[in-house]
Amino acid sequence: MPRSTFETELSGLRRKFDSGATRTYEWRRRQLKQLDRLLQENSTALNTALKQDLGKCAVEARLTETAFLRAEIAHALGHLKTWMRPKKRDMPLSLQPARAKLQAEPLGVVLIIAPWNYPVQLLLSPLASALAAGNTAILKPSEVAPRCSAIIAELIPKYFKSDEVFVVEGGVAETTALLSLQFDHIFYTGNGHVARVVMEAAAQHLTPVTLELGGKCPAWVDQSADLQSTARRLVWAKFLNAGQTCVAPDHILATRSTLEALKPHLIAAIKAQFGEDTLQSPDYGRIINARHFDRLIGLLANAQVVSGGQHDMQQRFIAPTLVEGIGDSHPLMQEEIFGPILPLIEVVDLDAALKSIRSHGKPLAVYAFTRDSNVKDVLFQHTASGALVFNMAVGHLGAPDVPFGGVGSSGMGSSHGEAGFRTFSHMRSIVYKPFWPDTLRLIMPPYGRVVERVIQHLVAKE
Repeated sequence: MPRSTFETELSGLRRKFDSGATRTYEWRRRQLKQLDRLLQENSTALNTALKQDLGKCAVEARLTETAFLRAEIAHALGHLKTWMRPKKRDMPLSLQPARAKLQAEPLGVVLIIAPWNYPVQLLLSPLASALAAGNTAILKPSEVAPRCSAIIAELIPKYFKSDEVFVVEGGVAETTALLSLQFDHIFYTGNGHVARVVMEAAAQHLTPVTLELGGKCPAWVDQSADLQSTARRLVWAKFLNAGQTCVAPDHILATRSTLEALKPHLIAAIKAQFGEDTLQSPDYGRIINARHFDRLIGLLANAQVVSGGQHDMQQRFIAPTLVEGIGDSHPLMQEEIFGPILPLIEVVDLDAALKSIRSHGKPLAVYAFTRDSNVKDVLFQHTASGALVFNMAVGHLGAPDVPFGGVGSSGMGSSHGEAGFRTFSHMRSIVYKPFWPDTLRLIMPPYGRVVERVIQHLVAKE
């Protein structure tokens, strides 16, 4: 699709926004209802596409994609009036009489660029926030998940007018063409390399961006934890979507004694959730493509496999795999794994774990499985991450009222719930000042001793 077509569609979206129609509560509510209808009426088609691209079973597709989205939409519908309501602000004595408020206003036309690992959720969740905030949008689904991209491109025009939401399919060329245009906000989910390209393009137009990236999310486990429950929760979180989750536990940090006690529980949890032969499990996903499959198999070199390791290129299958005996210099610890490989990293104590955590930048989440309140305090004080989660992993994304986002190398800005609404809004300051009494004359030139006394008096009263 040529750039000129994108410009035409962008102009249509901007005309719609400029008409003022998108600012109303009724328009926003109607768009959210339409998005919910799309999900409800086409769940089978969406689930089929997710199965074809990622091997997701229908239950996991609903849990992490369509049902997840419908819960987000329901939350937005239930809170939209409150989010839109003006927020009163105090005015200082020096400006009285006056009053002020903050009003959430839509930004305009936004661009949403989604990744391939959750190709429905991570495209339509930001869209729900953008629509709730009163914006029009261009969607760019990932070409790496082609079936999902195609079904979304087919469905969106059936539920939205082209001057409300428009889909652009394609790869690097199409994304580059889109980024050359001027938007009012860009929401990108993906990796740090492309994020830099997005930021550079956005800078040409001074366009604000939200970046949802990744990082090596660590999980600290100590002896105070319920190790059987910890293992179940870590296995579910790590091997969900075959490990292709930005907030999946990337590796476990624990002392030798804790790791030795935890390992059999991890192995048992893998068998309990996926059976003796994971290849035959109807609940286990697949690697997205051959390139990522080869990358992951390459990362296993020189690592001691504790459990798993089986793989089948034809089926894009890699079994849930536990490895040990690797240090920070191993390739598995040099990049975000983004696959079903879970390193068990031995550290001498919590201080050593903290040093390891800080050496890998600021992740989307730090996980800790512990009952020790002192350990929780130390992790709160001495780590930085998008989220800090105790005795659970990944599940915090299911709370619409809890903002989701990274910090530093794991991203900037937040999404979900009111945080997503605010991401796609400008909190506009509105101030009202009457003509009489004209108190501002008290601080106007010509300056003299009277003005100085007035200023001193006002400062003392504040």
